[in-house]
Amino acid sequence: MSPEFSLGWEVFEIIWINLLLSGDNAILIALACRQLPVRQRRWGVFLGALGGVILRIAFTLVVVELMAVPYLKIVGAILLLIVAVKLLIDEAEHSDVKAKPNLWSAVGAIIMADAVMSLDNVIAIAAAAHGSTNLIVFGLLVSVPIVMFGAGALLKVLERFPALVWAGAGLLGWVAGDMAAADPALPAFVHVANHKALELGLSIAGCVLVLAVAFAIAIYRQWREDQRVSRD
Repeated sequence: MSPEFSLGWEVFEIIWINLLLSGDNAILIALACRQLPVRQRRWGVFLGALGGVILRIAFTLVVVELMAVPYLKIVGAILLLIVAVKLLIDEAEHSDVKAKPNLWSAVGAIIMADAVMSLDNVIAIAAAAHGSTNLIVFGLLVSVPIVMFGAGALLKVLERFPALVWAGAGLLGWVAGDMAAADPALPAFVHVANHKALELGLSIAGCVLVLAVAFAIAIYRQWREDQRVSRD
């Protein structure tokens, strides 16, 4: 794989992961600011999104440093697999997000909630960027216009084309496998002559695992629903 293609693929991964995982943050911002006057609402959206992204950049840089510790990349990969499956089987609830009465309370609520909600985003971006600070900052800055302006359009597209969500979850599984392959502790357990082959194998395995588990859960839930309807 050429360096140019590799860089382009990493950029694609980061942008697509942001598109998928920033949707909840965008909805939170809209709900927190919905009672503000129009002018203050714009500032609330901008400042809240900007503050959240700055926190995420700081968190991600810390996570990148921690990933050098043996086994932590494997733990991060497992968390990413869980995030990917939940992306397909969970329906987010936002009704408990309260509108704030003034600009600064809205901004504070957005930044705090964004920090809590962004662990999945942080781990995924750190994995996709392969430790590159420039790519991390770029990927997280991409989320600013997505969070501020693109949530409504993005949700409509994903509702109309649910296959895009499955593709994105598969990508997260791919990134998780790639992250696990890069863990410094792995060579002690797995001895392979070609590490690139190991990366490819684990990436494919992560992608297939996410899609298979989510599909099995969806089938099981449908079966339970059919059983409930038949009893009624």
